[in-house]
Amino acid sequence: MALRDDIVFRGGILYFILAFVALAILVRIVIIQTVQHGKWSAMSEKYVFKRTAIPADRGDILSCDGRLLATSVPYYTIYMDTRSSGMSEETWTAGINGLSAGLARRLGTRTAAEWKAAITVASKRGERYFLIKRKVDYETLEKLRQLPVFREGRYRGGLIAEAETRRILPNSELAARTIGYLSQGEKGNIVGIEGSFDRELSGKNGTAVMQRLAGGDWITVDGTGTVSSRNGNDIVTTIDIDLQDVAATALANQLRKHNAHHGCAVVMKVNTGDIRAIVNLETGSDGRYHESYNYAVGESTEPGSTFKLPVLMAALDEGIIDTGDIVDTGRGSIKFYDKVIRDTKEGGYGSISVREVFEKSSNVGTARLITDIYGDRPGDFVDRLYAMKLNQKLDIQIRGEGVPLIKYPGDKLWSGITLPMMSYGYEVRMTPLQILTFYNAVANNGKMVRPRFVTAITRNGKEIKRYNPEVINKSVASRSTIKKVRKLMEGVVEHGTAMNLKNADYRIAGKTGTAQIAKGSGGYRTGSGISYQASFVGYFPAEDPLYSCIVVVNAPSNGVYYGNQVAGTVFREIADRIYATGFYRDYRSSGENRMASAVPAAGNGYRDDIRRVLDRFGAKHKTAPGNDWIKTRVSGDTIAYTGIDITGGLVPDVRGMSLRDAMFLLENSGYRVRFSGKGKVLRQFPEHGTRYFEGQIVSLEMNQ
Repeated sequence: MALRDDIVFRGGILYFILAFVALAILVRIVIIQTVQHGKWSAMSEKYVFKRTAIPADRGDILSCDGRLLATSVPYYTIYMDTRSSGMSEETWTAGINGLSAGLARRLGTRTAAEWKAAITVASKRGERYFLIKRKVDYETLEKLRQLPVFREGRYRGGLIAEAETRRILPNSELAARTIGYLSQGEKGNIVGIEGSFDRELSGKNGTAVMQRLAGGDWITVDGTGTVSSRNGNDIVTTIDIDLQDVAATALANQLRKHNAHHGCAVVMKVNTGDIRAIVNLETGSDGRYHESYNYAVGESTEPGSTFKLPVLMAALDEGIIDTGDIVDTGRGSIKFYDKVIRDTKEGGYGSISVREVFEKSSNVGTARLITDIYGDRPGDFVDRLYAMKLNQKLDIQIRGEGVPLIKYPGDKLWSGITLPMMSYGYEVRMTPLQILTFYNAVANNGKMVRPRFVTAITRNGKEIKRYNPEVINKSVASRSTIKKVRKLMEGVVEHGTAMNLKNADYRIAGKTGTAQIAKGSGGYRTGSGISYQASFVGYFPAEDPLYSCIVVVNAPSNGVYYGNQVAGTVFREIADRIYATGFYRDYRSSGENRMASAVPAAGNGYRDDIRRVLDRFGAKHKTAPGNDWIKTRVSGDTIAYTGIDITGGLVPDVRGMSLRDAMFLLENSGYRVRFSGKGKVLRQFPEHGTRYFEGQIVSLEMNQ
């Protein structure tokens, strides 16, 4: 009995112990699943599963006609999962020799025997991420996917391709600093269009769930936890890549010729402010010129004589002087306190008109004029410059704009020589783009428009946001003053300091500038001598401006430093190229229209319609076999035809057509049409020859 009781007692103790353990386990399970759920989920995520970002594809940056300026190219790291659970023994045995031979043929890093040996060893070790090759392009990846074993896919063939992207500039360094680049600093992307439009270009990353394998490798797990990425939008710029190439080549050649430190050139569309080309070149350690800093946007310097335009406009707007008034420049020098101001002509110009003061770029004449008018009221002079918005940043679409400096009487650095020095472009600071914007306003009949670098944001070819031209100042001066100074700028080229730019085909208006470069507290003269900045800024054609342009060359060192010779020749080369492209044949100036007045303007459109109209007027025309859609040009007293290329997938050229013809041709090519104005088509976006998809919008701007 005692033995039985002892057994029961011991059994009871064991039972309660087991029950207690079971209860403790149950309580622990409840605690883990409720109270500590977050902790253990996080630990599971950390040690077994993890979430990783799926990078979004960055959007493209496009030229004004849709060509690539910056794009992301995919590259891949190729691995092999030699122990993939879906790979059968038959697949391995039948395909390993072909796979090894294919890798040797496609990649060339090992022989077929070496590849087979390496893969076999990796398989015996159970490697789940055996490295095949890094930085493989898409074309090579597609060829690898066709090899034995790999053609079975990831799970049955073990092929793993992990993608990464590289940002490239298809046009090398053309406009590279303005386009910008991807930086990984604390402030993120800040340079150029890449930086200013980073949010639009970046898109939104997705997420993927990855599982940790034995040995420490991670593989992606398909499932509901995956969130797809949203690719970035595309940015359409104002840059004309062909014109950019012309400007870059012309500037680089001139910089090399004069052994200059750096230079910039900017071409702007007069009526819209669109930047068609912007070049910034600086000599590097290799002796070549590179786009390393955006001097046109960021470098504020004393502009020199190009600043005489707003100075003289301020005086003319006062109504106290006129362009025919006489100024005594004496023997070419004048002294203000301890500062002697000189003209470049030995012996001076004597008594000359205000017009000649500007055309000959007389420092003495300009200083005397301004001090005579504003000597006892310099605040009125500066107020006029401020009213022209010259003291304000342009607030452009990219970062890094230099701050303009125009002193005001009473400022700490204002002195007795500040007013005369300001009159010919010293003791003020402006960037080349700020100077160009002011000259562009004069070309635009006084209306100052903000420089525009980006016209639209698009997604899958469809415009989702538009940046329209913006007016900064409705009129920088009175109409009479604008008319007068435009004549003065024409005179600079016709019989002034830039006569070397004069040509018979079209007329240029502008102003030369030659400024000494200040070297901090050391003044303008350091070491071996003085460094100069040569510039020319203006527009063309003079009578009906379409483009404005500025060229600045800093520190030419081969003995030639005047603006007309160093910078003006680059301006002329750029302008000549624009003329040679046929732009002026499409948009003739008034002088050319007079020559063509004897022959009716046939325009472009449907061949039979144009032929009937010309026959009715008795106009000579050359018929030639070709397309039903044609464009015409005047050749002497005859109108010649050329066919319009209508290739599927490429936008046809509808400039010069009536709206009816343009819409008929475009809509029958599968595009939708948006237009503004009336008359004939003046401009189209995208430009002709651009690859475009059916259903997308072609925008037309009519000539009225």
